[in-house]
Amino acid sequence: MKKKSILQSAKLQKKNVVIGIILIALALLVGPSLLARLGRTAGETDGAAVFSVRTREVSQQTLRAYLGANGDIMSTRQADVFPDVGGILVSVKVSLGAFVRQNEVIAEVDPSRPGLVYLRSPVTAPLSGYISRTPLSTGTTVSPNTSITAISINENLEINARIPEREIAGLEPGLSAEVFLQAYPGETFYATVNHVSPIVDSISRTKLINLRFDQDDPRISSGMFARIRLNTRSYPDVLVVPVEAIVDDHGVDTVYIVGYNETNQPIAVKREVVVGVTLQGLAEIKSGLAVGEEVIVQGQRLLSGGESLRIIGLSSARGEQ
Repeated sequence: MKKKSILQSAKLQKKNVVIGIILIALALLVGPSLLARLGRTAGETDGAAVFSVRTREVSQQTLRAYLGANGDIMSTRQADVFPDVGGILVSVKVSLGAFVRQNEVIAEVDPSRPGLVYLRSPVTAPLSGYISRTPLSTGTTVSPNTSITAISINENLEINARIPEREIAGLEPGLSAEVFLQAYPGETFYATVNHVSPIVDSISRTKLINLRFDQDDPRISSGMFARIRLNTRSYPDVLVVPVEAIVDDHGVDTVYIVGYNETNQPIAVKREVVVGVTLQGLAEIKSGLAVGEEVIVQGQRLLSGGESLRIIGLSSARGEQ
């Protein structure tokens, strides 16, 4: 029994030796090609790792801070239409959007009372323009103080908007704004703040502002809804980079730019910068960079400076005006 166990152990050792010889032979055959392949993957400069990055040129432009608001477009020349007498509105001859001429009859009021019959009283347009508010329905009881409808002229249009109290700092006449209308998606219209209310409404906690369009446009009509982007602050001609290019290096704002070694190969260069305002995905650079330098915006988190680079593309220009 002991002799049999010794024979089995000898066979196992012999088998292990054979397997070891096979593995050594495979290593000798495959190893050089594998090492060469790994070397090509790591990079082309003496086997050093090459880091793939995306870059963006440092540019100089104007940064603008803005706030958004909604508003209603109305005419600077608008008039309510009132009847001369009280009674029942028995006839309405116009509809919303209709053009009327001054002194044109647009409605009739029956001032009759029980036991007294009077002729119908005509309601005339006080000026030429467009019906800008839906007229009252026939059968409505009106008085000389009841506005039946309104007439507007589509010239010198204005926008009334209310700004929340928390955002009123910096509001003043002269601020520029971009205006967007649902009827014309993708188009931008321009307006300027004409008046800022001196008080805050105690109920809505908003301040009313008034804007005038910079140019008359026949496509814009009174009564339209407008989305407004009001430019509250401007930082002209500043150096900017995408926010994602900035790395916090132990409390120091740092970027990596593309430099070149003695063989003209691109390498990572670490640069400390002073950052100013940050708006719309762009950061103002007060010092540390120059226009035209290539700043790394993707892949820089793995860098420490001096690494070889492979530039695989330019980042899209986000946030430009």
